[in-house]
Amino acid sequence: MRRKPGELWGTGWRPLVVLLGLAFIPAVSPGQAPATGSSGASSSSSGVSTSGGASVQATPAQVNSNTYQGSIVKQAPAPGVLPLSLDQAIHMGLQFNLGLVLSGTNAGSAGAQQLQQLQALLPTVNASAKEAVQQTNLQAEGLKIPGFPAIIGPYGYTDIRGSVEWSLLNISSLRNYMAAKHNFSGAKISVEDAKDLVVLTVGNAYLLCIADGSRVQSAQAQVNTSKVSLDQAVANHQAGTAPLLDELRARVDYQTQQQTLISAQNQYEKDKIALARTIGLPLEQSYQLSDQAPFQALDNPDPNAAVQQAIAHRHDLPALQQQVEGARASRSAATAERYPTVSFSGDYGVIGPTLGHSHGTFDVVGTASVPLFEEAKLRGDARDAQAQLEQKQAQLNDLRGQISADVRDSILDIQAAAKQVAVSRSNAELATEALSEAQQRYAAGVSDNLAVSQAQASMAQADDQLVSSLYQHNVAKLSLARALGIAQTNYKDYVGGK
Repeated sequence: MRRKPGELWGTGWRPLVVLLGLAFIPAVSPGQAPATGSSGASSSSSGVSTSGGASVQATPAQVNSNTYQGSIVKQAPAPGVLPLSLDQAIHMGLQFNLGLVLSGTNAGSAGAQQLQQLQALLPTVNASAKEAVQQTNLQAEGLKIPGFPAIIGPYGYTDIRGSVEWSLLNISSLRNYMAAKHNFSGAKISVEDAKDLVVLTVGNAYLLCIADGSRVQSAQAQVNTSKVSLDQAVANHQAGTAPLLDELRARVDYQTQQQTLISAQNQYEKDKIALARTIGLPLEQSYQLSDQAPFQALDNPDPNAAVQQAIAHRHDLPALQQQVEGARASRSAATAERYPTVSFSGDYGVIGPTLGHSHGTFDVVGTASVPLFEEAKLRGDARDAQAQLEQKQAQLNDLRGQISADVRDSILDIQAAAKQVAVSRSNAELATEALSEAQQRYAAGVSDNLAVSQAQASMAQADDQLVSSLYQHNVAKLSLARALGIAQTNYKDYVGGK
């Protein structure tokens, strides 16, 4: 009985079965072509086919100063008002700050690229199972033979096979692996440098909130003082001992101080939000600062000794040195593209009309290849790698100078801020005394309240300058700790003084 075209069933024939093969395909890094050769071609006699797989590369996260202003939030708001110390804020920042989290993911990505480059040096083993069924229409192929069936089949075969590919000698792949290894080491060191930056960012945000709180207190005190002056001017005007001008002047001063207080309170709340963002604290969480940072002088460090300490402890310097070594290995890998490569491939399996009527077959291929005419690509790769190496070397040279500049700038800022604190304190004391004197003269009827108004403005300015100088002094000390590369471990010695 002749079967109809397209019929898949027949006496003694099997149904069409699709089997899933297990494939272990090595990842390929960007810029590295998958291994190809005679072993990668399909073979109808052996039933083996190979296919290259492209790896999915994660784009490195961009980490900059703005990144450290964000965080990931993993905790729910707690009831009530949460007391937050500087230690707690920095501890939370080291857990949830976005800059540190992204630095960690970049290190993980660099580790993944190292594994991908390593696979190019290791054997690749694949396993496959194939069940094939085919039916052919001879007439569709242009064959019309009298007395011969127009439809042949179904017919098929079973093939179970394992294959191996191994690059036995590939100097370029080896050096690419060494480059990835250096880059991974640099990425891990960069995570430690990111921790110092987190301490600096969180510490700065916390100190700014302390300064804002001091400004709020100062503004509230100025409002209270202005209210006393206003009440006194109103009473004197009503008693007929002072003109209306004094009352109007005092009322303007009072409302001006109210505006200053409103602005200071608004800035304080906004900076608290910014602090919460850097440490992963829910913005719905109410909290208050439990630490203050009073002025404590820092021993004058020797700039030259401090620079040597920074070079020994800064993490960004060895991280960049590892990147330089990675670029140097990449340059060597580009040169090694001219070298011969030796590879091995082979497979073994059983093939036949059925699994019970199958027979073992194998294929072994050894390949040696050398590029003969690829000069444009080889020169282009070498020049690109050389440019990358020179770029990293220039950055490394610049970083050494930047470390010295960071340390010296921080020391100068500390010294200048300490002098500003001393002057601002003296100004605040003098302004307080001048205000008291002006208020007494006005109460005695010796003068109008113009002197009181001017003294209040001077006192407000002196208080603001004192708060600013204290903040600048503490931030300068924290910046010095970061410049020395010891912010994560020794920030208390600098923010708290020693």
